[in-house]
Amino acid sequence: MLIHIHDNILAQKMLSPYINVETPPKLCFSITILVSLLLIVSHGYTTLTKADNDTFSTVSVGAIINTESRMGKEMKTAVEISVQNFNKRSKKFKLRLCYRKSSSDPVHAIFSAEELIKKNGAQVVIGMESWQEAALVAQVGNKAQIPILSFATPATTSPSTPPRWPFLIQMATNETAQTNCIASIISFFHWRKVIVIYEEEPYGGDPATLSLLFEALHKVGSELEYRVVLPPISSVHDPQGVVRKELLNLLSKQSRAFILLRSSVPLAMHLFREAKGIGLMGRDSAWIITESIASLIHAVNSSVISSMEGALGIKSNYSETNKIYQEFYNQFRRAFRSEYPEEDNSQPGVYALRAYDGMTTITNALEDISNNTITLAELFDKILSSNFSGLSGQIGFEHGTLSQNQTFKIINIIGKSYRDIGFWSSELGLSKEKNSDGSTTLFPGILHWPGDLWRVPKGWAMPTSGRPLRIGVPRITSFEKFVSVTEDPNPRNMYKGFCIDVFNAVEKILEEAYEFPYVFEAYNGSYDDLVNHVYNKSYDAVVGDVTILAARWDHVEFTQPFAESGLSMIVPIKKDSQKAWMFVKPFTMEMWMVTFAIFIYTMLVVWFLEHRSNPDFRGPLRNQLVTAISFTFSSLFFAHREKLQNNFTRMVVVVWLFVVLIISSSYTASLASMLTVQKLQPNVTDIEFLKRTNSIVGYDCGYMKTYLLDVLKFKSENIRNVSSEYYYDDFFKNGSIMAAFMELPYANVFINEYCTGYTAVPQNYRFGGLGFVFQKGSPIAMDVSKAILTISENGQLKSIQEKWFSPSTKCLLAKTTLDTDSLSIGSFLGLYLITISTSTACFLLFCFQLVKNFRQHLKESETTPSNESVWMKANRFVRYFHKGEIKRSGEAPTFPQEHGGDEWIFPLSVLESTISGSDASRASPSTEAEMAYIS
Repeated sequence: MLIHIHDNILAQKMLSPYINVETPPKLCFSITILVSLLLIVSHGYTTLTKADNDTFSTVSVGAIINTESRMGKEMKTAVEISVQNFNKRSKKFKLRLCYRKSSSDPVHAIFSAEELIKKNGAQVVIGMESWQEAALVAQVGNKAQIPILSFATPATTSPSTPPRWPFLIQMATNETAQTNCIASIISFFHWRKVIVIYEEEPYGGDPATLSLLFEALHKVGSELEYRVVLPPISSVHDPQGVVRKELLNLLSKQSRAFILLRSSVPLAMHLFREAKGIGLMGRDSAWIITESIASLIHAVNSSVISSMEGALGIKSNYSETNKIYQEFYNQFRRAFRSEYPEEDNSQPGVYALRAYDGMTTITNALEDISNNTITLAELFDKILSSNFSGLSGQIGFEHGTLSQNQTFKIINIIGKSYRDIGFWSSELGLSKEKNSDGSTTLFPGILHWPGDLWRVPKGWAMPTSGRPLRIGVPRITSFEKFVSVTEDPNPRNMYKGFCIDVFNAVEKILEEAYEFPYVFEAYNGSYDDLVNHVYNKSYDAVVGDVTILAARWDHVEFTQPFAESGLSMIVPIKKDSQKAWMFVKPFTMEMWMVTFAIFIYTMLVVWFLEHRSNPDFRGPLRNQLVTAISFTFSSLFFAHREKLQNNFTRMVVVVWLFVVLIISSSYTASLASMLTVQKLQPNVTDIEFLKRTNSIVGYDCGYMKTYLLDVLKFKSENIRNVSSEYYYDDFFKNGSIMAAFMELPYANVFINEYCTGYTAVPQNYRFGGLGFVFQKGSPIAMDVSKAILTISENGQLKSIQEKWFSPSTKCLLAKTTLDTDSLSIGSFLGLYLITISTSTACFLLFCFQLVKNFRQHLKESETTPSNESVWMKANRFVRYFHKGEIKRSGEAPTFPQEHGGDEWIFPLSVLESTISGSDASRASPSTEAEMAYIS
């Protein structure tokens, strides 16, 4: 269908609601057909916009822009420049702009859109600064089926957007990227709590951006403490008074990190003037302004910019150096100054660039048309398929939404101007800026912060001399060494103990960075109540022996623990009276068995080496056995009397004596330690035993009662509170309690004082440790945690522990232990391997020498038959070894000739059975002689 015919028919459809309801339907249909035929005939089946060959086709573009705002003025100028440039170069089409003024009432945009379409024949509608306007105009576009280009920034891109508004094209990305950028800045500077300020939507309700920001902050570990909702500036008569009233409420809040999420420029001017006047732009305050303000800051009066000094801003990043931008920049400044001479600054912002790029998508689509005839559907498809590098970035659409990857520039407002300090992108997050020398820095140099602060602001209401930090200190404690409160004219001297000394050491470190005034206030109550007073802001902090628990963690901020914590059970001790078998305890059973085996092995090797040459190791079998055992056993005490004849034996014995020396010395030392050190054993070691026997147990603090009941499952009637460390000894002695459950630090203090009568049995239950308490989100807690790590690493914390928790004199003199480990085989494995290796090597070498001598003996013997069996040779070798070669002092070696009845000899019966039968008949004379000798 031709475009002009389509527009006329569309106009008739739009006028249909105004037709009288009493008109007959057939008459309406006839009129419609008649009009259509007349139009077709009058135009000769050609488009209405098509004239002679010397004319152009005209395309009407409707624009809904608020020309009273700076944003609208920039958009209008940019759109006009784009139209002028296109009309100059196009040879097929001419653009005709039709304006309608936008207002604060989004409903007005509906009538403006309908008027542009019906009266002006707009074939495309652009503009709409707010998302509410864009959504309403998109509904009109759906009915008219014409493209709607919106410059409004949606909070999110919903999957349902294309089906609901199929003809809507969004020339802006959603605000998810901007909220992630804000969260990255908050995380980088470690601001845990923030306050959000925004201008209310004209029809009320929170902006969708607020929920996105809440999620982004949650991901980086920060949270929204408070929000300030300012009414639209157009709806109030005294905006300055309204803003001041809302800001005064913030003085009672702790957070000093502010985010101006969405606001008009006039309202932002009032906001920063009043914030500076009441002190919210002072030291340790931090402000972040979003793109809606930062992108227009070039147009803000210099006096207003000075009140924003130190704030950080987020702006869309785009190139200002390419040729296209420079040409547009010059055109824009000339046109803007000509049309709006009242404006001080004529530089274009990102909204002007987006408006220009939006018109460029339309002009590019028209240029892609091959002829002068175009349908709305074809125009819409051409716009959606746009892909070019625009002034604001890469332009392309996905499901009707701008698909460019958003990159933001982070700015720091200084004086009456600003400077770029970094970048953020969805792919890289906060990225580094490249310097002229090629190096890169993230947020280079010292940033300019509110109040001329030289360091990163805490984003928190820091204590001052006029308002010092109020710190609660527990007055009622179980163990006074941790914290105690006494009466003293000097308030600082009232508070003593381990926790107080740790805090004083931390204070000195903090004062190197900033002023840290504070006052202690003694509190009479439970620890849980004291922690709750920090939660409800009655106190700023708590210094004392407060245990870090999960239930408390949800409400307050804990520092790094300065003392470990866990469950410990204190029970009376009993002395070990079973000493009858104490002498075997220095060695483990495995050690005893291995030692005995090596003892036997060494004894056999010594006997084997000495039996052939040493008369002390010969004779009857019983005598030889007794001699070998006696020699080896007496060597344990270096009291052996037998003289050694064999060099191999001497080597074995030397190594054995060395091993014996080490083993005996270790045994003596271990046994002496076991006998002299007092052995202490706990009366009870098992929690289950206490529960089975319904024994009464004591505890020292409130939460320990809950722990005993809920976790350890003690009966309520079997637990008893012990309010002071001095009562435990009496309760144990009179039988009021069988055991006491304490935290590990308290148990150490108790044992250091009562070491001779009680012992601690650690349990496998851990707590978070002892830490200081601050309000949730307080940056001071992070600084204190870092200071605790510092004093822990430099040894100062250990010195404080030794000062308060050193054992008493009697405990130092009577140091106790629960157990002394027996010596195991692992401690002597090397020694045993040496003696075994030496004995085995000497044994093998001796055997080698013995075999060699035996062969020489056989060669020298003339009675040896050549066909002698192996068994006979083995018997001859045994007898050769047994006869030996006796050496006496001053005499040559001799061989024994006579054998007593008890002397060990080779059994004759075995020999007879071996040579029986035919072998016996063939026995040589020499064999018979030898048998006669044996018998």
